Amino acid sequence: MKMHSVFLVAIFFCLACTELVNGQPRNDCQTSCGNVTIEYPFGTSQGCYYADDPSFSLTCNETDQKLLFGNIEVINMSPSGELRVWKNISYACYNSTGNLTDYSYHTTTLGNLSLSRKNEFTIVGCNAYAYLSTFGTQNYSTGCISACDSPPAENGGCNGAGCCSTDVSVPLGSREYRTRPARLASMTSVYDFNPCIYAFLTENSTFHFDALEDLKNLRNVNKFPLVLDWSIGHQTCEQVGNRSICGLNNSTCFNSTRGTGYNCKCLEGFEGNPYLSNEHGCQDINECTTNSTIYKHNCSDPSTCRNKVGGFDCKCKSGYRLDTTNMSCKRKDFGWATILLGTIIGFLSLLLLISCVQQRMKQRKTAELRQKFFQQNGGGMLVQRLSGPGTPNANVKIFTEEGMKTSTNGYDQSRILGQGGQGTVYKGILPDNSIVAIKKARLGDNSQVEQFINEVLVLSQINHRNVVKLLGCCLETEVPLLVYEFINSGTLFDHLHGSLFGPSLTWEQRLRIAVEIAGTLAYLHSSASIPIIHRDVKTANILLDENLTAKVADFGASRLIPMDKEQLTTMVQGTIGYLDPEYYHTGLLNEKSDVYSFGVVVMELLTGQKALCFERPQQSKHLVNYIASAMKENRLHEVIDEKVINEKNWKEIEEAVRVAMECTRVTGEERPLMKEVAAKLEGLTVTKAKHQWSDQYPGEVTENLVGVGILSEQGDTSSTGYDSIKNVASMHVAAGR
Repeated sequence: MKMHSVFLVAIFFCLACTELVNGQPRNDCQTSCGNVTIEYPFGTSQGCYYADDPSFSLTCNETDQKLLFGNIEVINMSPSGELRVWKNISYACYNSTGNLTDYSYHTTTLGNLSLSRKNEFTIVGCNAYAYLSTFGTQNYSTGCISACDSPPAENGGCNGAGCCSTDVSVPLGSREYRTRPARLASMTSVYDFNPCIYAFLTENSTFHFDALEDLKNLRNVNKFPLVLDWSIGHQTCEQVGNRSICGLNNSTCFNSTRGTGYNCKCLEGFEGNPYLSNEHGCQDINECTTNSTIYKHNCSDPSTCRNKVGGFDCKCKSGYRLDTTNMSCKRKDFGWATILLGTIIGFLSLLLLISCVQQRMKQRKTAELRQKFFQQNGGGMLVQRLSGPGTPNANVKIFTEEGMKTSTNGYDQSRILGQGGQGTVYKGILPDNSIVAIKKARLGDNSQVEQFINEVLVLSQINHRNVVKLLGCCLETEVPLLVYEFINSGTLFDHLHGSLFGPSLTWEQRLRIAVEIAGTLAYLHSSASIPIIHRDVKTANILLDENLTAKVADFGASRLIPMDKEQLTTMVQGTIGYLDPEYYHTGLLNEKSDVYSFGVVVMELLTGQKALCFERPQQSKHLVNYIASAMKENRLHEVIDEKVINEKNWKEIEEAVRVAMECTRVTGEERPLMKEVAAKLEGLTVTKAKHQWSDQYPGEVTENLVGVGILSEQGDTSSTGYDSIKNVASMHVAAGR
């Protein structure tokens, strides 16, 4: 009896040793938690994870359905030796005086797991630094500094402006790490947009910096994925020999990349869990039937594929041989070569015939589509109006889509003159070698085609030397293309603020340009067949030819005003800095809105400064505020462009300033008409300050500034030059018509 007991104990001990060597889990182990699959050697209970290492023991929180490694949430696990987890960020928050108000620093212990080198260390914040320290067989430290005084303009990259990121070459076996961020001393200017700074270790390429969102509050995303390395034991494959848990079923051992222990992988031609010896372990892949692009056979004829353990063969049926160059079966009888050649020629002839038929069908479909767009864009209506009574002066040329493609070299990138939110303008060369500007707008609304045709006809009848001429249109495309005369010397904005042109404009040239613009707007308001309000007057929409003659452009935002109406209620449209504050607040549009914008243009001509500049003091960011403040404080000479001032023209400059101030009054009723403005400026070119516009400065400074504070914070959202000549086809949509 005693011997029998000893025998049973010995058997039990051998079974226990066998289970320890083989390392196989029980059959009733939990296989998932929430949406995470639990794969051996990891497990959630005794006998379900690799018994030699408790680091493979995980916990399933049934309430939250989260799989945990200690207190760290697991994302997934890879048999190749990686464990992806969620890890919280470290942060430090400061008040407006630079004192620390809230913080969270993290020291993380990883047990027998270690940090992977597939992670990067990142800090988000302005005027801040952070460091990372790791501990293990060898200690390691690194850090990053981020500096900025305002939110960076570009997103996506952590290049040291608002965000800094660095690769971490942590020592192998790093099992503990610490992150801590801090603000540089006396750096409080960024508090408004960056009250907190953040530091975290995360998987490579998983964090993409968003300046506006992340600098304000990155804690909306309080965790990031982190890659950890794991391995079996502390010995290499050579040291452990046949005692490894690999090789039990079509798997093999390889040394862990983290410098200690080993991992397993399936042999080529097999897939599954290489640590298991059951039906979930490495199983043969049937390359002949699998849908996988990785393991699929390369037999040219699927019927010749024959699966075998760990691979496949291409076997031809009787009477055929295998061509190993392309893995295809060919007849052994070479007498069939002639028949095969004839079959190939016949097949190619059939393909050629099918291709010709398809090409003809494609051409017919293209022609039908062009005709559909032509009618959809009002082509029939335009032809009828041009041939009928009522438009004797209209001179609109209708271009073809093919002609537009040819003139722009297929809309080549090198032909782009300007590009922005409203569309793209290309330089075109017509068959007669004349150069034009072709506007290709974004998709618009086709519900008001008749109004679009009416506006094209009216704009084509404008024959004024200081207006960019509309030559014609192409209606065969999804959105119409508009063709304008080409002006080759850039915009007034370029000459005032750019560096691509020669010497600065003289006072005489600036005054003449102002007179030309004023006369043009007066013509549009009072002398056109139907009054036109430009609605986007600015220096970027004033083109200059080789003689520096002004050409008013961008009628895409314009409104035609019925003769029986003095003002219209519209969707507010224009450019911040030039936008009439009364129109901005009420939506009521009249010709006085153009008067306000023109006043800002005159101020730009006088000062050489931009209409909206955030580098000026807070109360002077808007040019109207800037000049009004200078007038009030009797320092006008400080803001006028020094390149135009001399003893002979100061009176003219003062008079021009008064004209601009009258134009930019907040209340439209108090502004002069455009023809009155034109007459006054014309008078300055004939006589020297001869009929004073107003002996008294028009009202208090603050009267001119109502509403400007709101506008000045929004920035300039328009494009420049020909790019701002908006396609009139979209006028009836985006402009609220």
